[in-house]
Amino acid sequence: MIVLTLSVLACGLAAMQAGLFFKNLPLFYRRLDTPESFAGSPPRVSVLIPARDEAAGIGESLRSILASESVDLEIIVMDDHSTDATADIVNEISASDPRVSLRQSDPLPAGWNGKQHACAQLAEAATHQRLVFLDADVRLLPQGLAKLIDYQDRTGVDLLSAFPRQVMGTTLEKWLIPMMHYVLLCFLPFDRMRASRHPAYSSGCGQLFLTKLDAYHRAGTHAAIHASRHDGLKLPKAYRTAKMTTDVIDGTEVAYCRMYTSAQEVIRGVLKNADEGIANPKLIVPFTIMLLGSVTLPVLLVARTLWSGGEFAATALSITAITLSHLPRARAAMVFRQSWIGVLFHSVSVTLFVLLQWIALVNRSMGKQIAWRGRVETQPASTT
Repeated sequence: MIVLTLSVLACGLAAMQAGLFFKNLPLFYRRLDTPESFAGSPPRVSVLIPARDEAAGIGESLRSILASESVDLEIIVMDDHSTDATADIVNEISASDPRVSLRQSDPLPAGWNGKQHACAQLAEAATHQRLVFLDADVRLLPQGLAKLIDYQDRTGVDLLSAFPRQVMGTTLEKWLIPMMHYVLLCFLPFDRMRASRHPAYSSGCGQLFLTKLDAYHRAGTHAAIHASRHDGLKLPKAYRTAKMTTDVIDGTEVAYCRMYTSAQEVIRGVLKNADEGIANPKLIVPFTIMLLGSVTLPVLLVARTLWSGGEFAATALSITAITLSHLPRARAAMVFRQSWIGVLFHSVSVTLFVLLQWIALVNRSMGKQIAWRGRVETQPASTT
């Protein structure tokens, strides 16, 4: 009876998540129009890039942005005290294209996260009213900016973010990076998110944000989230707290990005800001139940029933739960060009993902911080 009850629970959880995924998918993944032209002159946009030790990819990023079509742009790179050749590469490109300029960041103030400090300075340096905050590892497609601006103009959204297509190389990347889409589409009701300005529906992708300068200031700028690493959640929340609208869409047709290049980077990347997402005392238990209950539990139940024999109903329900929980991952692999290795090992991915959330929570409770780019979460706030 216990096994049958658990099988029913697993099947129900998997069905709820799959149902919301397939309801959300057409709202998130929509074909963006390529505008033939904008009314009047091309839209002017400031592309703002915080950069700390980005020599390996900053050149390619800048060249992709400079190839943008149908927009009048400036690119400002904030060198956040890099120890590599980031500044030299940017200066070399700037010498041949005046649309690119380099700024040197002020010293990091107490209590600030490095990225948020760099972004706040970038916005002050921008000369255009439309702002794009872009991570240095993102590569834009030629019509990417024009498509995003057209979408913002048509919808009137104050803060728009897009998930670039995620390029993955190592096995751990293929297991864990797609969990971003899985959690987003299986748990955030997109119809309510777009109909409401409530901060509870805050969501976004910190790799690519589009906004306008006046809305950015009404939200409090990056100073409103100065201590956070998780701008993907925190910046939309600042906008919604200020009674403005936010939206998040698929950016497969806009940009691509490789976040991490090794298993170690993947683990540290998941851990570094997990406590601002799922890995907090209010969310981690329900998310653990929902994720493990829908994905990991039915696998264990099938193994148990096959080992012990009998219990046909429990086995059938567990197999149904496994199928339902893997369908979103399989569909995402097709739509977002993700690896099928991640689909095959979805139960392993989910189990590891949940484990990392608990590790992040324990680290936080013990005062341990994950260093990133040579820094911990923030500069310690002054006690004087």
